[in-house]
Amino acid sequence: MKDIYIKLIHFISILNLWKKRKNIFYLMSFDSNVGFIKKMAQKLPKGTELVVLYKPETEAAATDLAAFGITTKLVRSNLKFALNMVPKLMSAKIIFCDNYFAFLAGLAHPSNMKIVQVWHADGAIKKFGWEDPKTSLRSKSDQKRFQMVYDQFDEYIVASKAMGNVFINSYRTSEEKMQLLGYPRSDKFFKKKWIDKAKHRIFRAAPELKNRRVILYAPTYRKDVFNLPSGIDDALSADPNSIVVVKLHPSLRGKENNIREQGNPRIKFYHQLSTSDLLTVADTLVTDYSSVAFDFSLLKNARSIIFFMFDLENYEKETGIQSDYMNWLPSKPVKTVEELRKAILNPEAMDFTEFNDHWNTYNDGHAASRVIKRYL
Repeated sequence: MKDIYIKLIHFISILNLWKKRKNIFYLMSFDSNVGFIKKMAQKLPKGTELVVLYKPETEAAATDLAAFGITTKLVRSNLKFALNMVPKLMSAKIIFCDNYFAFLAGLAHPSNMKIVQVWHADGAIKKFGWEDPKTSLRSKSDQKRFQMVYDQFDEYIVASKAMGNVFINSYRTSEEKMQLLGYPRSDKFFKKKWIDKAKHRIFRAAPELKNRRVILYAPTYRKDVFNLPSGIDDALSADPNSIVVVKLHPSLRGKENNIREQGNPRIKFYHQLSTSDLLTVADTLVTDYSSVAFDFSLLKNARSIIFFMFDLENYEKETGIQSDYMNWLPSKPVKTVEELRKAILNPEAMDFTEFNDHWNTYNDGHAASRVIKRYL
């Protein structure tokens, strides 16, 4: 069925090759580039329309963009989307996308249309694409369809040569397609106005975090079974002067019950607060393979990152992590609850200079301006 749908997309787009290429489309599966999208909308050339095609999980961000005056449409893998949106998509001069969108495999790609991958994270600890161990286990038709999507990208916006190399290996693409411009999504971490507003939002909703050491636990999303190790609540809250904020991916929130049941008053859950906002008040970030570490390291309040990789061996086998990770992680991973407890009690102030030189080379607060200058 997937292959038939891709062929339908291709047929409809071929029928609309005659359309004038003048509009800009943004394919959105994460809400991290909302600020960039708004800035782009303000810089549009006369006669150009900006349309955001969004996945259901970013509906709140799409509502925000619509209130700003930007046209937004829901992405669905169905006949209605193929018949109604693909013809409109063929009016695109530029298509930005922040992830893998399967329907791109079938889209006719004329030379005067540019498809640009702007990604949703500043770096990568875990593997994806061809580097993901599961990809080699997929059917030949699946693998062919994956590469058809990867081949559609004319350019990749990246913030470092390190991330460029990740795409070269993960998508089997070329170095010439890498554009060292920095990620627009990172600009806000350099803006005092945004940081002050984020802190205001946090302290209005959670005044108890003010003037306290805030430890943010934000592990990565997992498709497979994810069970928090026994005793993690005591380890995270080992510092009696701290408040711990647990921020699990929405699909993993059921796992919070294991911690909630302990009734520790210094462990908090704020579903209404975004992870990005919470980073601005955190002293210590506890994570594992999540790209949130690349964001946190840019903030002046970032004192330390603890990489709690209790399932490292299994994760390496099932998902995979970058083979050179020990060369650039700013701190050695901890694997046991007892090691985590000790790391919480003895936080060492970290220098993120080398880490940021490696991954955030071109993330300097001006990435959006460079991207807009190049493409608009």
